[in-house]
Amino acid sequence: MATPLSEYAVHLRPQDNIAVCRKPIPTGADISFDGGTLHVPAAIRMGHKVAVRSIAAGEPILKYGQVIGFAARDVNPGEHIHVHNVKLGAFERDYAYASQVPAPMPPPAEHRSFMGYDRGAGKPDHLRYGTRNYLAIISTVNCSASTSKYIAERVRAAGILDKFPNVDGIVAIVHRQGCGMQYDGPDHQQLDRTLAGFARHPNVGAYLLVGLGCEIVQASHLIDNEHLDLVQLSGAKSAPVSLSIQECGGIGKTVEAGVKAVAEMLPRVNDVKRTSISAKHIILGTNCGGSDGNSGVTANPALGVASDLIVQQGGTSILGETPEIYGAEHILTRRAVSQEVGEKLVARIKWWEKYTSMFGAEINNNPSPGNKEGGLTTIYEKSLGAIAKAGSTAMVDVYQYAEPVTAKGFVVMDTPGYDPVSMTGIVAGGANVCVFTTGRGSVFGCKPAPSIKVATNSPLYNHMIGDMDINAGRVLEGATVAEVGKEIFEKILATASGERTKSEINGVGEEEFAPWSIGPTL
Repeated sequence: MATPLSEYAVHLRPQDNIAVCRKPIPTGADISFDGGTLHVPAAIRMGHKVAVRSIAAGEPILKYGQVIGFAARDVNPGEHIHVHNVKLGAFERDYAYASQVPAPMPPPAEHRSFMGYDRGAGKPDHLRYGTRNYLAIISTVNCSASTSKYIAERVRAAGILDKFPNVDGIVAIVHRQGCGMQYDGPDHQQLDRTLAGFARHPNVGAYLLVGLGCEIVQASHLIDNEHLDLVQLSGAKSAPVSLSIQECGGIGKTVEAGVKAVAEMLPRVNDVKRTSISAKHIILGTNCGGSDGNSGVTANPALGVASDLIVQQGGTSILGETPEIYGAEHILTRRAVSQEVGEKLVARIKWWEKYTSMFGAEINNNPSPGNKEGGLTTIYEKSLGAIAKAGSTAMVDVYQYAEPVTAKGFVVMDTPGYDPVSMTGIVAGGANVCVFTTGRGSVFGCKPAPSIKVATNSPLYNHMIGDMDINAGRVLEGATVAEVGKEIFEKILATASGERTKSEINGVGEEEFAPWSIGPTL
C-alpha cells in the first residue's frame, strides 16, 4: 500500500511540482499524492526534493510557488530533483515596486522589554541600547593585530576583569586589512565605517584603538572621518584612546601602555548596570549559513515570525547576504514602502551581477558544496528560502555595508553571502543581537553581539547540541512555524537580557570579525 506524501515530505504550495523530504525516502517507495502514486526509483535524503508531477524538459521547477530552476530533461513523478536534472536559466522578474506593501502590524497585545544597558541620553537610539557590555581593543591594521590580542590576553591573564562584574569581557577586534588600498578610496571608507561601527556599538562600553603608525587606515583618519568619540556614562565626551606601535617604541611598550589604558577605562565600563529597556530598541541581525533544503521550510520562516514580532514591538530587523536575495528580489521590491526603496535593492542586485562578472564568476556559484549536499540546488532556491528570515512586514530601507541602521522596521543591508563578512557588516550597522539559522551546522559567533543558533532539523540539533540554541526541526515533527517563531522571539529577549548563547559559552566570536574588502590589494 502506498504511503501518504505527508509521511515523507512537505508540499509547500499547491502549484509546486516538487516536495521537500522531511525524512529520507527509501528506494522503491510508493507514495500516494493527489489521487495517484509516485514510485521512487532511488533513495532520496532528508532536505532534498522529490518530483510530485511530470516535469517536461525546460519546464520551471516550482518551490514556494516560485521558480527555482528549470528541468534539464524530462522528469518523472517520484524522481529526485537536484543538480543532475535541474539547470538555472533566466526568467523575467516583475519588480512591481511597492505594489504589495503589507499593512502595518496591529499593536502588540503586550509591550515587551529586556534587561539591557542604556548608554545615556547623549547617544542616538541606534547606538544607545546594548545587550552586552564589552571593552574592545580595535586594531586599525593587520600589522597591529597581534599586539591588540596581546593586550587583551594580558588583561585576562592578570585577572583584572574579576574586579568588574558588570563587564562581559574584553574583545580584540583584529583583521587582515588596513593597508595596501587607495587612501580615502571605497575600501578605506568602508573599513573606517566598519571599525567605527564596532567602536561605537551599543554593546561596547569603551574601546582602545591600536595601530602600527605607517598604515593607510590611520587612527586619526578613522576618528575624524567617522566623528568618533568616547561617550562616558555622564554624557561627557572625551577623545578616543589610540596607541601607535612605532610611537610607543615597539610591541612590548605598546602592550604595557594598552594594559594601563584598559585598567583606567574598566571602572567607567563597570559603572553601567542592566536596566529595563523596551523591546522596540532591539536591532536584530539575521543570517543563514550552512543551509540545507529544510532551511526555507523550518528555521528561516520561523525566524521570519520572530522578525515580525520584533517589528511589531517597534524594533528593527536586518536582512543581509545580497547574493542570497538574488532571484527572489522581486518579492521584496513588492513589499518596499516606495519605488525608491525598491530601486535601491535592485541597484545592489545589478551591482553584484557586474561585480561577479568582473572576476569571471557567477552568482549561482553561491550554493556551496555543503548546501548542495543538504539539498539546495540553485541560488534561486537558496534565496527564496533565505528571504523567509525577513518575515512579512514592509521593507522600509536598504543600507550599504556597515552603514548605521537608524530605521525602525524591516530593512536590507548589502552584504556578501559569506557568513563572517556578512555578519561583520550587520553588527557594525548596530545589530545588538543576532539569530543565525543553519542546516549543516554553522558554529558562528560574533562578539560583541550574541549569536543565537537555530538548527533546521532535529538530527543536526541533537548531533551538535553543544552549539545549537533552538531546534526548528520540530516543525517537521508537528510543531507550527508560528510556535517555533515565538520560541525564537522569547530567546531573543532572554539573550538580550544576558542569557548566554552556546557560541558565547564556547568562547566563539572574536576571530570571526571579517570586514568586506571590495577592491584590489595594492
